Amino acid sequence: MKKGWMDSKKRGLCLLAALCALLTAGCSAKGSLEAAATETAVETIRIEPETKPIVIETEPETEEDLSPLIYAPGDPRIAENGNIRSYLTGMDVPESQGNRRPLAIMMSNDKASLPQYGINRAAVVYEAPVEGEMNRYMAIIEDYDDLDRIGSVRSCRTYYTYFAREFDAIYAHFGQSTFAKPYLKNVDNINGIEGIGDTAFYRSKDRKRPHNAYASFDGIQKAIEKLGYSQEYDDSYKGHYYFAAQESAVTPEGGYVQDARKVMPGYSMNNPWFEYHEDDGLYYRYQYGAPHLGDEGPIAVKNILIQCCAAGYYATTDYRNINVHEDTWGGFFITNGKVANISWKKDGEFGVTHYYYPDGREIVLNPGKTWICIVPTSEAGKIAFE
Repeated sequence: MKKGWMDSKKRGLCLLAALCALLTAGCSAKGSLEAAATETAVETIRIEPETKPIVIETEPETEEDLSPLIYAPGDPRIAENGNIRSYLTGMDVPESQGNRRPLAIMMSNDKASLPQYGINRAAVVYEAPVEGEMNRYMAIIEDYDDLDRIGSVRSCRTYYTYFAREFDAIYAHFGQSTFAKPYLKNVDNINGIEGIGDTAFYRSKDRKRPHNAYASFDGIQKAIEKLGYSQEYDDSYKGHYYFAAQESAVTPEGGYVQDARKVMPGYSMNNPWFEYHEDDGLYYRYQYGAPHLGDEGPIAVKNILIQCCAAGYYATTDYRNINVHEDTWGGFFITNGKVANISWKKDGEFGVTHYYYPDGREIVLNPGKTWICIVPTSEAGKIAFE
């Protein structure tokens, strides 16, 4: 076991018991971020309002403690044939891509906007509710040099600014909610409705507003130059995830592990699910009762993270207010046909989010694309696996 990982049997058993109890409970209600009691069909689990977040105490990993089959944030990234290991996927990519800050771009998921253009290139996708039951995506892309149509692009919400900051990405969006506007100052962003929006974005003629705003690589690059944003990663950025080496594979482990051939995050409007294909080890995504297709074909990912967050609403609106800073419930890590329960912890306001097994070890992703489902704790009881 690596140095810094909790090896206390007592702490591990307590954390495991807590997480297993929380697997069937939710904690938020409209207009409030307080935890609430939740009932399930199997048994009643009651979570008191003063329930505290699960906090994992860890120490920094050192190079000598890491297995040679695992790459940690901050490890050397030079690969063979002049390539570099991607911060986003752990796979070898051209140095020109791997050393360039990625694009984090908002995408619509309304039926009228489908298919999403460029989403097949996304190395990491965040899916989260934005208002009512409607979800929206933030696609983080480093391989977009040849794309002349990306989107359709939609508006910003507060929590997406934090997701973009976690990857030191340049954030592209077409407007924002009133509640999100103050937070845009915290991230390098390209706004489609003000400033140089016409440089980066354009309206297509084959869709109706608001589903016809798109970006292109050339437009994004021109906007970045005009705004004076650096395309080099900040010196302090060391990456986000632990990755297994490409020649080795990991499966989830810990206290609660089961088969996960089908993953249903429980969103109501688009009713999405993922199906595991053993032939290539990927999870293929479905929604609205059919395969989820981008403009370049079926969408498939190697890793899925379900991150449960306390959530409410802003005032009397339908705009979601999601707490992505404090874990009160936990979540799940899915890869290679298995699922394990996890907890999560964010490194301060603008730091990365870490995901942990019940015994305190930080999870290791398999090389490839990752899809992150942000699920309100009040709806966590809808999450299901087959």
